Amino acid sequence: MPNVLTPDTTFPDITVNTLNDESVKVGHPNADNGDWQLVVVYRGKHCPICKSYLTELNGMLDDFAAINVDVLAVSADPEEKAKASANDIGYNGAIGYDLSPEQMDKLGVYISDPRSPEETDRPFAEPATFAVRADGKVHIVDVSNAPFSRPALKSLLDGLKFIRDKDYPVRGTH
Repeated sequence: MPNVLTPDTTFPDITVNTLNDESVKVGHPNADNGDWQLVVVYRGKHCPICKSYLTELNGMLDDFAAINVDVLAVSADPEEKAKASANDIGYNGAIGYDLSPEQMDKLGVYISDPRSPEETDRPFAEPATFAVRADGKVHIVDVSNAPFSRPALKSLLDGLKFIRDKDYPVRGTH
């Protein structure tokens, strides 16, 4: 059972490499792309639902940037599989790779073992989405144990716009 992140607490200290040959701190936005960061944890290249989700996300990167939200997609895939995923869909955003089981545990995501070598060769994270504010604290936490349950990206975009426009408080802290 994962140790789920609590809203309005500091996002864990995790660094990953990206396909842009950068080492980035997850939850720390690229200042050129926004002052908040949307962290999208995806299962990996083996997951057709992730491919669809990343394809949809790719078409919305400019929409998130328009509300000052940087986007980072990240998985446990090794670099070559992450590159293949990005190339398959023409993904234009930042993709981090090689999430370790320890890093997944820090994120509080569910971790699954592959069902076969054809699926993948390592434990992988089930889907999760985190909206992290400029102060490094988590505003939204969405963690799933199955590929079929993830936030609708249009609703998430609209919600983040509302939160930022109206200074809507963090919910779920009681």
